[in-house]
Amino acid sequence: MSASQTSPATPVTSDDEPTLLVKIFGKDRPGITAGLFDTLAAYAVDVVDIEQVVTRGRITLCALVTAPEGGGNAEGGLRATVHSWAESMRMQAEIISGRGDNRPRGTGRSHVTVLGHPLTAESTAAIAARITGTGGNIDRIFRLAKYPVTAVEFAVSGTETEALRTALALEAHERGVDVAVVAAGLQRRAQRLIVMDVDSTLIQDEVIELFAAHAGCEAEVAEVTARAMRGELDFEESLHARVALLAGLDESVVDKVRAEVRLTPGARTLIRTLKRLGYQVGVVSGGFTQVTDDLQERLGLDFASANTLEVADGKLTGRVTGEIVDRAGKARLLRRFAAEAGVPLAQTVAIGDGANDLDMLNAAGLGVAFNAKPVVRQAAHTAVNVPFLDTVLYLLGVTREEVEAARTHE
Repeated sequence: MSASQTSPATPVTSDDEPTLLVKIFGKDRPGITAGLFDTLAAYAVDVVDIEQVVTRGRITLCALVTAPEGGGNAEGGLRATVHSWAESMRMQAEIISGRGDNRPRGTGRSHVTVLGHPLTAESTAAIAARITGTGGNIDRIFRLAKYPVTAVEFAVSGTETEALRTALALEAHERGVDVAVVAAGLQRRAQRLIVMDVDSTLIQDEVIELFAAHAGCEAEVAEVTARAMRGELDFEESLHARVALLAGLDESVVDKVRAEVRLTPGARTLIRTLKRLGYQVGVVSGGFTQVTDDLQERLGLDFASANTLEVADGKLTGRVTGEIVDRAGKARLLRRFAAEAGVPLAQTVAIGDGANDLDMLNAAGLGVAFNAKPVVRQAAHTAVNVPFLDTVLYLLGVTREEVEAARTHE
C-alpha cells in the first residue's frame, strides 16, 4: 500500500517491515534533495522519515524509506543507482538495511536550551552526560543562534521535566553556562505573556539612584537598594526610607531622569520580536510610574505598573502614593495581567534580577533570573548571565533567524 492510500491513522510502515536508511553527505549545493528523491522514485518506495542538516557548507541528508518491492534484486538495483547518482554529484552515500521506523520516544519530553559565551566542548559534554544520567535520551540537537551568544537546543525524552531541570541547574552552575528546561508540547508556541522587572532588567539603571544623584544622596540610596535586592531588608521599609531622601526635589527632575535611563542591550529586540509573535508584554517595578509610563509609551508595552512618587506644589514630597509594588505585589500583578490578557499562568514568563522578584518568578510558568543576585539564581527556573536581554528569546525556542526576520519586516 502506498502512502497516498494509507489511512491518516495508519503508520506508513510497521515495526517489522523492511526499510532502508539512505544517507547522503558532502558539499551542499542546490538540487541535492530533489535529485536523491528523483532517484528513489524509480523504485516506488514510500518515505518514512527525512532529516537534513547543513553545517559549514556540508550537507547530511538522511531518508528512511520502505524497501522496494521485488526483493533482493530490486534493493540491489536501488543501492547501485543511489551510489552512482551520489558519485555523479561528488557526494558520498551510505545505505543501511533494517526494519521499521525509529523506536518510540520515551515519556517525558523537554526542550533543553543551552547558552554559552562561548559554548565550550567541555560544558557541552557535561550537559549531555547529565541528561543521560537522568535517564533521558537526546533525540535531536540544533543551533538557535550564533550571536550574541551561542545557543543550542536539545530535544530530550525519557525523563520528567522537573527532574531534568534540577539536575541541569547544578551542572550549569558548575560549568558557567545558562541552561533552561521547559516541557515540550503545543503550549510552547502558544500565545504568552512576558512580564519583566524594570530596574537592572529592562533598563541598566536603578531609577531611584538616578533621582538620588540629583538630590545629592546617591551613595546612601545605593547602599539601601543593594541590601534590599539581596533580601537583607524589607522592601517596603527600604522604599520609604530611600524616597524620603528625595523630598524637595523639583518635579522637573522627572524629565531629566527619563532622559538618563539606558535600556539594557537587546531590550528593544526582545520586545519587538515578542510583539510580532503576538505575545503581550508588561513590566512591574518597585520603581516609579514617572518612568514606567514613559517606557510603556516608547516601547509599546501592553501592561505597566509601579509605585508613584507624590508631588505637591511642583516638588517631590518624599512619599509614595497608592498601593506599594513590592515582592508580593509583583506576583499579584503578574496574575492580574495574565487574567486581563486571557493567558493561563502556566504560559507566562517572568524576568527579574532581585529578591523582590522571587514571588513573581516562582508564580510564572517560566521564571528567568537575568544577571541576578545569587539568591535569585538559585530559586528561579533558569538563569541568564549574559548582558543581552534578547537571549531570553532562545529560551522560548525562537531562533536568531526569526529575530532578524522580525527586524526586517518592521
